[in-house]
Amino acid sequence: MSGIVISPTDRLRRRGLALAGLTVAWNVVEAVVAITAGVAAGSIALIGFGFDSTIEVMSAVVVAWHFQRELHEGYDEDRERRALRLIAVSFFVLATYVATESLRGLFLTDTEAGESTAGIVLAAISLVVMPALAWAKRRTADGLDSRTLRADSTETMLCAWLSGVLLAGLVLNATLGWWWADPLAAIAIAAFAVTEGLEAWRDASTPD
Repeated sequence: MSGIVISPTDRLRRRGLALAGLTVAWNVVEAVVAITAGVAAGSIALIGFGFDSTIEVMSAVVVAWHFQRELHEGYDEDRERRALRLIAVSFFVLATYVATESLRGLFLTDTEAGESTAGIVLAAISLVVMPALAWAKRRTADGLDSRTLRADSTETMLCAWLSGVLLAGLVLNATLGWWWADPLAAIAIAAFAVTEGLEAWRDASTPD
């Protein structure tokens, strides 16, 4: 009886593809809940977090495309360079949006957001889910020596940090009225996103 033998490399590629699928599924749910709760509470932070989830979907779709092609056609350095550049662009989009909304929240918005129990629960769950996804992606990336998946795992961890920032901001706003805590921390994360985006872009320009 003969069967199809899957190489260890293809097994890891399939795992990377599955992780990308999980990322898309979770972030679609996260975006819908965050934006809905954000509109209800008038929270720029929650709405911004929902938009961040859509950017994470974009990055995961790039990874899925990359590994789907690798499974059928094998490794291609030019394709990995394109994937890295697309992920770098997603970092820049994320940084621009987070920084813009944070500055707007600090200086241009007169109304303070209301409390959001749904937002707090979502941020707490995300703070558990996203680091676990990032860790699984990093392990798979190390096994494949995949720069694309490694960059995506960094973006997933960045989203986990945003979850922590969001949770802290929502809790501080609800308990102490510190509405400014969230946008200040988010600005720092936006700066980190720019750094990681530049690193991914440089990786795309470096010979494998």
